[in-house]
Amino acid sequence: MHSSLTRIAALLVASTMLAGVAQAETIRWARASDALTLDPHSQNQGVTHTMSHHIYETLLDRDTDGNLQPRLATEWFIKEDDPTVWVFKLREGVKFHNGEDFTAEDVVFSFDRARSEGSNLKQLHADVTEIRAIDDHTVEVQMGGPSPLYPNNITNTFIMDKGWSEEHDLQEVQDFAAGESNYAVLNTNGTGPYVLQSREVDVRTVLTAFDGHWDEAPAVTEVVYLPIADAATRIAALLSGDVDIVQDVPVQDIDRLRNSPGFKVETGPENRFIYFGYRFGDEPLKSSNVTDSNPFNDPRVREAMELALDRDAIRQVVMRGNSIPTGIPNPPFVNGWTPELDAYPAPDVEKAKALMAEAGYADGFTVTLDTPNNRYVNDEAISTAYVGMLGQIGINVSLASRPVAEHSPVILANESDFYLLGWGVPTFDSAYVFNDLVHTKTETLGTYNVGLYSNPELDAKIVSLGTETDLDKRNATIAEIWEVVKADRVLLPIHNQVLSYAMRDGVTLPVHPEDQPRMTTVSFD
Repeated sequence: MHSSLTRIAALLVASTMLAGVAQAETIRWARASDALTLDPHSQNQGVTHTMSHHIYETLLDRDTDGNLQPRLATEWFIKEDDPTVWVFKLREGVKFHNGEDFTAEDVVFSFDRARSEGSNLKQLHADVTEIRAIDDHTVEVQMGGPSPLYPNNITNTFIMDKGWSEEHDLQEVQDFAAGESNYAVLNTNGTGPYVLQSREVDVRTVLTAFDGHWDEAPAVTEVVYLPIADAATRIAALLSGDVDIVQDVPVQDIDRLRNSPGFKVETGPENRFIYFGYRFGDEPLKSSNVTDSNPFNDPRVREAMELALDRDAIRQVVMRGNSIPTGIPNPPFVNGWTPELDAYPAPDVEKAKALMAEAGYADGFTVTLDTPNNRYVNDEAISTAYVGMLGQIGINVSLASRPVAEHSPVILANESDFYLLGWGVPTFDSAYVFNDLVHTKTETLGTYNVGLYSNPELDAKIVSLGTETDLDKRNATIAEIWEVVKADRVLLPIHNQVLSYAMRDGVTLPVHPEDQPRMTTVSFD
């Protein structure tokens, strides 16, 4: 640990020396963790997408208000004579960083790669049957049936250069969970506003503005990205002038920074919920002293666990008021959220103990809770608080805390009995939650269904959402699914996250609802 901190300190000193001669167009940007990979179709993870959005581009994107915006596509519409086909008109004159032209063939290649078996984005394209290049600047996406909301699914599907990808044998997506690598993990060629200049994983990434980009030149011409896991070190770097912008501001530092001359804090709600999940099924848990059954499979145990969870205490004590407690794993931004679903029970330890006894666990049981410690706001502290709450009802929890780069493979391999995770909803529609977290795990759906919950009747309803054109009927089905998900306690939501970005005076970075800020949106006073 000492050598790592020394290395970070040396890099910060080097950055400071460079800043002495650099102009205001250089931004040094610190965050708690790094992108897991630069292969743009490998991981469906927010920090990774944030980096990719600077280097690669998507057909459509969302602005800071959450509205769909054109990027590499300038128009999109359902084909007049076939409601099962989406047509995308592509921007002309776009170049990749290596100078090659962007065409429809690149879109076909990228979409097929993103929906391939190895991609963590494949569930977003589950209703697609074929991608066709009609001409250099027109793409048709053939759906299995009418799919009126499909454009919402593609805001994180990045476009790669087909020729460059084939040259470097990138037809297959990196298998991150298996520890595999490929050329795209550390090398890039996108159409985005910035070009990768150097990358030292978990230490420093440098980007420079792409002078051949089709859009208006950004005010920030150089980005120095510094992942700094330690919160105190991250804030100290801002206060000392070693960095200009800090994401993942610790809640205990928000007021101090607001009251510190020369600094400001931008805050806003994130389209992301934080939740606990657990293993379903009759097979005993690997980390428990109960060897003949799975306690989590009993609905009385899951109810007891919710009654032990004091969301308001976590908000007040752990989050210092900077969270929005919730009873549903679905933020208010998202279609399908209702105030009724959002309600959550008051803690009731005595009732929880009675439920544990009724389920046959009066003496409790042991289990391990897997948590990241550098991905979400106060993630480890949230888990630590819940460990204490569960101890009151006899569930004795060992905490396994890891950086997100180590936590993610455990999650993706379904190796956890009990875990903390966060989930953003970039489609702003409940189907995204259902497809990834609730549907039975298959080759294309249930990618992050870590607990292996399975309900075939619910699966059929989830699949129907992809092609239902009657929006009232579709919303009614969404409500039915949520009723079951909440009653079964498929997931145990804690709160919706609130974002805080700190920066020096003279720099403004708007809070992005997906926590995917873009250095192209930075302005200088």
